[in-house]
Amino acid sequence: MNTYIYILVMALVTYSIRVLPLTLIRKPIKSVFIRSFLYYVPYVTLAVMTFPAIMQTADSIIPGMFALVVGVFCAWWGLGLFPVSVICCVMVLLVQLFC
Repeated sequence: MNTYIYILVMALVTYSIRVLPLTLIRKPIKSVFIRSFLYYVPYVTLAVMTFPAIMQTADSIIPGMFALVVGVFCAWWGLGLFPVSVICCVMVLLVQLFC
C-alpha cells in the first residue's frame, strides 16, 4: 500500500512542477537575470548528471579525466552534443586500451 502512496506523491510533485509555472506566470519574463538563469538550467542539469558518470566510467579516474578534458575542448570548438559524446567515449576506450 505504501508503494501506491509513494507513486501518487511522485506523480503529484512531477505534475505540479510542470503545471504551476504555466498557470502562475502569464506575462513574458522581462528580468535579464531570471531569463539568463532559465537559459542555463538545462546545461547545468546535464553537467550535474554527466560529471559523476564521467569520473566513474572505469576502474581508474584517468580515462574519465582525459575524456572530460577532450570533451570540454571539443565543445569549446563548437561541436554538438552527439559528436562530443562519441569523441569522449572513444577517448575513454583508447585510454583504457593503452594505459
